[in-house]
Amino acid sequence: MTGGEESLGAAGGGGGSTAAAGGIAILPYSRVVGQHDLKLALELNFVSPSIGGVLITGAPGTAKSTVVRAFSLMTQGRLPVTLTIDATDDRVLGGWELGDLLEGRTRRKRGLLETADDDGLLYVDEVNLLNDHVVNIILDVASTGVLSVQREGIDTVRKVRFGLVGTMNPEEGLLRPQLLDRFGLMAVATALDEAERRAMLHAVLRFDEELARPGAAPSGAPGRDEDEATRARLLAARAALFDVDVPEAAVDRAVATATALRAVGHRGEVVMIQAARARAALLGDPAVRPAHLRAVARFALRHRKPESAQGGAAEWSAEDEAILDDLLS
Repeated sequence: MTGGEESLGAAGGGGGSTAAAGGIAILPYSRVVGQHDLKLALELNFVSPSIGGVLITGAPGTAKSTVVRAFSLMTQGRLPVTLTIDATDDRVLGGWELGDLLEGRTRRKRGLLETADDDGLLYVDEVNLLNDHVVNIILDVASTGVLSVQREGIDTVRKVRFGLVGTMNPEEGLLRPQLLDRFGLMAVATALDEAERRAMLHAVLRFDEELARPGAAPSGAPGRDEDEATRARLLAARAALFDVDVPEAAVDRAVATATALRAVGHRGEVVMIQAARARAALLGDPAVRPAHLRAVARFALRHRKPESAQGGAAEWSAEDEAILDDLLS
């Protein structure tokens, strides 16, 4: 779905996508038109958190923020914890409450990484413009699940768990290769075609009209039932994830694909298998098959090709698609 990202909206609520957040109305996840790659990548990461996060790239107005916020409302019942580009170590890791210190007391202030805990979602907008040091801290905690803070007299270690999503406009600068590789999956937001634009416009108009009806309330906001069904499907897939078998043939194909695309490092094939397993769980299949690998390969390998590892744009070509067709058909 495209358009002014902050204005495309509706309300959202506690077990689903329709919870009011500070008076801002956000279009429910089930009502977002198009952007199938973004949705699939977010769903895979939810089902298999060990994937390590999703990086979403795309031009302004391609609904990156809308999709992320709608997904968080649907799965978590609240908006994501949002990290802005001016975030400091204190904001991310936590510190001391200044007001208490001035009065001679000590009281610890939670950082955003702790706030995102409890199986929540941390959203980093314009991640490519964030300080590299801060990005590295976030990615390290997201991948290890351990938050260790030793600073300013604070010495704590605790386990944390949250989904990680970053968005960026590549025209404003690229993410350093070392940081790019730390995101498990990468998805690209694209412009809608004419039919999708028409469907998007109708979806927004319908949603606004439904909210404006007398007696409309967040608890019964449009889209809730659809989002509840999607959330139930995702939770069922997460519960069944490790019931999905990964045959040796799937491992061989993942390695062959990463090799053929000259993926830098070995994280690509690991994430590809994790994502394929999540895809199989979502479909209710008992084992990973080539079709599952084919559906997720570009998300796992796009940003690990040599061009990206050398600081270039994460492009994906027709030749790359042909390689996937040849190895994973």
